[in-house]
Amino acid sequence: MTTQLPAWGLSHDAEGIYQVLADIERPCFVGAGPEGIGVASTPPPAGDSHQLLAAAGPLPPARLGSSAFLKHHGVRFPYMAGAMAGGIASEELVIALATEGYLASFGAAGLLPDRIESALQRFQREIPGLPYACNLIHSPSEEVLERGAVELYLRYGVRCVEASAYMDLTAHLVRYRVAGLARDRQGGVVAQHRVIAKLSRTEVAERFMRPAPATIVNDLVRRGLVTAEQAELARQVPMADDITVEADSGGHTDRRPLSVLLPSILLLRDRIVREQGYATPIRIGAAGGIGTPHAAAAAFAAGAAYVVTGSVNQSCLEAGASPATKKMLATATMADCAMAPAADMFELGVELQVLRKGTLFPMRAKQLYELYRAYDGIDALPTAERHKLETQVFRRPLEEVWQETAAYFEQRDPAQLDRARNNEKRRMALIFRWYLGLSSRWSNVGQADRVTDYQIWCGPAMGGFNDWVHGSYLEAPENRRVVEVAHHLMYGAAFLSRVAQLRYSGVGLPARCLDYRPEPLRTGR
Repeated sequence: MTTQLPAWGLSHDAEGIYQVLADIERPCFVGAGPEGIGVASTPPPAGDSHQLLAAAGPLPPARLGSSAFLKHHGVRFPYMAGAMAGGIASEELVIALATEGYLASFGAAGLLPDRIESALQRFQREIPGLPYACNLIHSPSEEVLERGAVELYLRYGVRCVEASAYMDLTAHLVRYRVAGLARDRQGGVVAQHRVIAKLSRTEVAERFMRPAPATIVNDLVRRGLVTAEQAELARQVPMADDITVEADSGGHTDRRPLSVLLPSILLLRDRIVREQGYATPIRIGAAGGIGTPHAAAAAFAAGAAYVVTGSVNQSCLEAGASPATKKMLATATMADCAMAPAADMFELGVELQVLRKGTLFPMRAKQLYELYRAYDGIDALPTAERHKLETQVFRRPLEEVWQETAAYFEQRDPAQLDRARNNEKRRMALIFRWYLGLSSRWSNVGQADRVTDYQIWCGPAMGGFNDWVHGSYLEAPENRRVVEVAHHLMYGAAFLSRVAQLRYSGVGLPARCLDYRPEPLRTGR
């Protein structure tokens, strides 16, 4: 009597192959037989006549990056939604992602203290105990805002900040970090205040990889802002737990290629960790251009511990941008971005990346900076240039703009007015910053008569995302929920990473099976 061996249920058609590949929680086996190449989620049974060509194990998204990142921040995925200033990375965005196990950073940059405090109170009510971060942006021209944000974070027990746009360490950032240092029961150092530094330069990265500068720490001790014991502990830990390598992103960016920048920062990290003898290595994440599963998978393959998204979240329902802005973002292509002067560092000539399609902001902002460099003050402007500014850009007399600007800084940072009182060049800068600052607000609130002046921070990732979701349910802005975008980017990255494993094994599968397709989540997550 002959025993009938069970057949190996290989899928040979394109849809069947895709479904097996997409089931990333289960292994994948590739076999060949008379019917051709096929795939299955189970290994071939004993005695099966098919040839086993390759196999790949389960690859859930949590395995793509650093397990230490997950543990350290208490999240389920090596994924972070980066801060977008002015509350674009809104409370709703942070809460939605935190609830589903993702880390998100509230866009506190540019907001007044009472607005930030309101957000922190909401986080305490709605996501107590869940991880989240708040942005802390370097504000060389508005130092009072940076100090005020740190004081709020300390008062409300914010455990994680995303430090961005820093060119050097400041006393406020060092205070936040050092004030959270303590010893555990075994005598080790515990950093209760986590710092994620977002940067794009190796010299800045090195400052965050090393302990806090002793001169700053000692001054904080003298002023009673940290203890002598905390100052001693500060010598044993780096300034940042995680460093996000920011490549070609929206907003502040040097537009550097991630494929070059990430390896350089990883090598620098390895050298400094060896020198310092840190017990816990600094984790390196990737940001800038992360708008598709392909980009996320490439970042993980290059050694990123986590990935950070920005531009793509701005088009989601939870973002604090207007519906009009979200529609503009949803039609952007990779080539629809431009660089323009930044409001917060206007006098320094620092630029940021914005959407060019549908708005005249980049051109007008550059014109303002050129005038600032060429003339010593508003009264020195040629009559024709002043008329053009008042009728086309500001749409009101410049003296009226100055009165508004003065009233604004009287509430926000009076020291700005003190520096401008006898300095016409400085006064001109503040007037020009009126336009640069309000242009982003017009975009956020959707002011209809100012569409051509919208300042929309955006990088090429937005165009890549739009290309990827074309023809899917995520093409429509009304379907873009931040959790679903995060889910599909991470699951798609895992899908593509496993396909790459099979390809490296020499397996050739039909091309139409190898692209991850975003479909509505049945669980609502």
